[in-house]
Amino acid sequence: MFNQFDYSRLGRQMSWRGRWFLWMSCCALATAALPCCAQYSGQVTKKSKDQPVLRAVSVLEWTGEVGNPKACRLVPVTVLDAGELQDASVYLARPEPLAIAGEVEYELEQNGTAVGLFDIKNTGQEQGSWVAYGAWKPLATPAPKPSMDEVAQSKIEDEDDDRPVLHRKKHADDAPSQGQQGGSSGTTGAGSSAPAPVSDPDRPTLHKKTSSTDTADAGSNPSTGSSPSASSAPDSDGPTLHKKDSSGDSSASAPADDPDRPTIKKSKKKQPEDIGHVESLPGVSDPDRPRLKRGKTTGKGLDVLPSLLGLPPDMQQAVAVSDVKTRPDHPWTYNWSNPEDEAKMKASLEEMARTALGLTPPPAPPTPKRTATRKAAKPAPAPEPPPPAPLLDEQFRVFELSYGSGATLVLSAHTDGPLAQQKFVTLVAQPDLYGNVLLLVKSVTDGAHLDESPRMRLVDAVDALADNRGELLFELRGATQRQFALYRVLRGQAEKLFVTGGGEFGIESSN
Repeated sequence: MFNQFDYSRLGRQMSWRGRWFLWMSCCALATAALPCCAQYSGQVTKKSKDQPVLRAVSVLEWTGEVGNPKACRLVPVTVLDAGELQDASVYLARPEPLAIAGEVEYELEQNGTAVGLFDIKNTGQEQGSWVAYGAWKPLATPAPKPSMDEVAQSKIEDEDDDRPVLHRKKHADDAPSQGQQGGSSGTTGAGSSAPAPVSDPDRPTLHKKTSSTDTADAGSNPSTGSSPSASSAPDSDGPTLHKKDSSGDSSASAPADDPDRPTIKKSKKKQPEDIGHVESLPGVSDPDRPRLKRGKTTGKGLDVLPSLLGLPPDMQQAVAVSDVKTRPDHPWTYNWSNPEDEAKMKASLEEMARTALGLTPPPAPPTPKRTATRKAAKPAPAPEPPPPAPLLDEQFRVFELSYGSGATLVLSAHTDGPLAQQKFVTLVAQPDLYGNVLLLVKSVTDGAHLDESPRMRLVDAVDALADNRGELLFELRGATQRQFALYRVLRGQAEKLFVTGGGEFGIESSN
């Protein structure tokens, strides 16, 4: 019994100590978990407020001067919806695409700087693709703020201003009015005074015209015995008001001195009733059924007629962006620290372009070795190298696609000759760490295979994703069709982000 009692007591003590140890362990774990709970509040990511709901990118094509085009049209490219790029030519086409719906306004950009606005008036289709027509408007220039000197001068002029507001300010040096001068000699009536003189002697005044009979009666009035006032005499220089004579007919109101003056008379001829107009159709049960009515149409025609058709040789292009939020300009120009580096990079790209186009002359054959003679012959002068082959329509641009990034070089050109024999080249490159040119994209094609491998034409750089980073917008032009493509250059690579038209036509090499 003693042993049994001791064991049971020991078991109860160990059970209590175990529970106490378990409770203390839980408290320690809960205390250690408090900082973790404070660190992770439950929402790790937060949606940025700068992310736009909708952002459309298009290309404006025109002929003529900048700001005053002869003909223009807008071609939709992309629509950014919820962070994804959509084809603007077919996105929400009900019936026209959302990007070129009526009354949509685009901001025109050249090299990241706004140059104007484009308002869409109407849309249409050209060769199966949607385009928009409208008007190019200048940017609204804000009024310049006045300088501090102008603000101070305006305050001084307001304090010393003598113009009447509700009553004229009285000064001690002002001359007495006419009524005050006439007070010593007499007044025409009790409690009355003459009107104040007019400050401007050339200002016309209105006087009541008195007839000759009224003047005569006033002069022979026995009750007053006074002559008419000089102020009641008519002023020959001032305009007079005549009361309209309604005793005669309407034709009598016209001046008699102008017999050729035309008069407007109401026509008494009864207009014929329009019997072609139908108000109701009793036998028709559908109220939405269209009805034909006789007469002139009340609808408006096209505000802007299509004026730019095809691809004229003098056509110019610019990026157009439509966004709900107004964003500051982001110029894409790269500023070289050493101007000689730009010339070096351009010369290297031109040499690559000539090699790709087959314009590099073959190397000169080696000169044969001469045997030694008693008298050394004078070496012949080395022939001058031929001039480099010309590159037609050469376009060289240098971009800084994000703040603090390196230079991105784009060069495009073609050879001379008929279209079927011309060769086209477009190069995208970046300088490496050693100052050499690192080629990222190379596109070479000829006029006979444009539908298989289109020509890449640079439009401009644009921030299509609204992330403050520019993408290169190219036009892929073939013989019978064309598309637009967006390229992102990042970390020494060029990635194709988007191509319009539902797929690629033409594949360019990456090196």
